[in-house]
Amino acid sequence: MVRQLIEYVLLGVSAAGVVPAVVMLAECVAALWPRRFALASPAPSTGARVAVLIPAHNEESAIEETVRGIRSQLTAGDSVLVVADNCSDLTASRARAAGADVLERFDESLRGKGFALAHGLRHLKDRPPELVVFLDADTRAEPGAIRALRDCATAAQRPVQAVYLLDPPAGASATDLVSSFAFLVKNLVRPAGLARLGVPCLLVGTGMSIPWTLIDIDRLATGNIVEDMQLGIDLAIAGKPPLLCLDARVTGQLPAARQAALVQRTRWEHGHLGTLLAESPRLVWESLKRGRPGLLAMAIDLAVPPLALFCLTWGLAASASVAWWLRGGTRLPALLSAASGGALFLSVFLAWVRHARGRVPVRALLLAPAYILWKIPVYLSFLFRRQKAWVRTPRDQATEAPP
Repeated sequence: MVRQLIEYVLLGVSAAGVVPAVVMLAECVAALWPRRFALASPAPSTGARVAVLIPAHNEESAIEETVRGIRSQLTAGDSVLVVADNCSDLTASRARAAGADVLERFDESLRGKGFALAHGLRHLKDRPPELVVFLDADTRAEPGAIRALRDCATAAQRPVQAVYLLDPPAGASATDLVSSFAFLVKNLVRPAGLARLGVPCLLVGTGMSIPWTLIDIDRLATGNIVEDMQLGIDLAIAGKPPLLCLDARVTGQLPAARQAALVQRTRWEHGHLGTLLAESPRLVWESLKRGRPGLLAMAIDLAVPPLALFCLTWGLAASASVAWWLRGGTRLPALLSAASGGALFLSVFLAWVRHARGRVPVRALLLAPAYILWKIPVYLSFLFRRQKAWVRTPRDQATEAPP
């Protein structure tokens, strides 16, 4: 009886790993295809008025460069609005010096990016723009990004997401490079594959362009630590699924300090996993109820766990399955683990060859297990002490790379 139970558990776990591995492989293969119409492309330049909204909490070191980079891309009638949210530094004055309109918000009980965004949108409501572009204070809009976001969103009248990538810090360690690569797979390779398959992408918080008519201020005014992901799902269900615009890119930088990196990853990973568990069933239900297969495809994509967690769980399942087989048990779980592992390896290889060969050396990828082990506390804390409140990534830690 116990033996049968073990075999059923191993078989179920191994079979469950095949689905996300195949989904990831399909996305990475599709990302190699030439562009299709499903991918948002800039239309001829329009005169739609844009407001760039930047929430900022103690960002005095980055805000001036961010604002100046954005203003260089704006046209007559456009504006930059910085919401200095619960700041105790010079964020507000430096943003004004760079040419932005600034709102200062102080509310210790309602903290988080969503509340700051809602505050800025209520200010814009008196004279609403045609489009709102959302950018984080520590990200850089690459040349032409604002125009591409403007033109794509105007042509489609849907939310549009730019490609958001993170550069490794100066003196990056191998784990920094692996982290940057994992981020590239999540925010460039897989969304590009989805777009070529005609499936909506998720919103990632910065580099978003949303028509004013689609903005629901109250929906943003929450403490959700991944309010961007939730917003994209809600808009997709409402019939306005987000599109990816490869012609628009925004870039940030991974934090160099170990503690800052851990804070950042914890917020992202916990928010992703929480949304995965809560929203994947909802998307499946809405797809069946409304007869919209795109929502089902979106649910399947959302159900793929973060790359490090996927590799970790696959390694544990494969090890247990092989050990069971060597002890005389059935070999089917080991074969299923081999199939999912092959698909996972091929996905990573295709993504690296096509998009990261010049950014991430092979020797760094060989140290990926160290990066995965470094993230184990993040996943354990999700089970026992899940982060639900928004926590800002520290910017002023001493430089200390992950081990």
